[in-house]
Amino acid sequence: MSFFKDLNVGYKAGDKTCYSGRITALKNQYWHQEMLVADIIDLENNKSTNIGIIGYVCDTGVQRNQGRIGAQKGPKSMRHKLGKLPIHFKNKKITDFGDIICIDENLEDCQKALSKTIHKLITNGVLPIAIGGGHDIAYANFNGIKEALKNVSKNKIGIINFDAHFDLRAVETQPNSGTPFHQILSEHTHVNYFAIGIQQQANTKELFEIAAEKKVSYVSSLDCEAFDETLKSKLQNFIENVDVLYITIDLDGFSAAYAPGVSAPSTLGFTPNFVYKALDFLFQSKQVISCDIAELNPDFDIDHRTAGLAAKLVDYIVQKA
Repeated sequence: MSFFKDLNVGYKAGDKTCYSGRITALKNQYWHQEMLVADIIDLENNKSTNIGIIGYVCDTGVQRNQGRIGAQKGPKSMRHKLGKLPIHFKNKKITDFGDIICIDENLEDCQKALSKTIHKLITNGVLPIAIGGGHDIAYANFNGIKEALKNVSKNKIGIINFDAHFDLRAVETQPNSGTPFHQILSEHTHVNYFAIGIQQQANTKELFEIAAEKKVSYVSSLDCEAFDETLKSKLQNFIENVDVLYITIDLDGFSAAYAPGVSAPSTLGFTPNFVYKALDFLFQSKQVISCDIAELNPDFDIDHRTAGLAAKLVDYIVQKA
């Protein structure tokens, strides 16, 4: 816990028993065979690691936002499905650095701990993939990126958010899962924000007004039927005006047919194939610096469908990184 001193937060190092799957005599067949685990304080001893997984065991932000709690169980559920997936990536070393755990509903310290972890991963040349937990994970991830780039001249961060919601609510009493991007845009200038999949019926008029005031780029869920040339052009223009990309995926942006296990499910939403194609395009830029997947809530999942989707997104990100 010395790495997180002065923070009221729990931490559990990576655990190989979280991953299981088909037993085979051949190596390099399934994730559970190749997954490395470590304590974040030992990162410098894992020089071969390319990608680091870190769990954000927290749904206090969801609770504050009057959502359905249970997302703190998301990282464990995702790992259960990820270990069973076959391996199709090459020359990648992935290490699971365990979980940051919210204690006493202290969201703010949990966010600070994740920010420190993201900063440490990036400055050691590791691509972070954080697994939530509520979408308040985004405020923590962004601040970790910002800290890692503080002495770099090219430090304009572009946020790509796959989501049904803007998450642009102003903080009234306490930050929550609906406030991260308002916090980011209010506190920082070297940042652009692009939301993909916004649903009109999931956002108030005030949120659309805030988006306009803060010059947020977005596309409606109605424009996410296909990853077409119009969207590619908008994203390309966005990419050309930033130095790095931070990709955050809120699973409630998917149709509930694919992601029933979220805090705020919707019958509307994009498909996994759409997001795959968008991720492929974004990673071609070679500018992606960090990623996260938020709002996996196993308490409301059906046949581990949402956990399976989250695991496959992690797998696809690893293949494209």
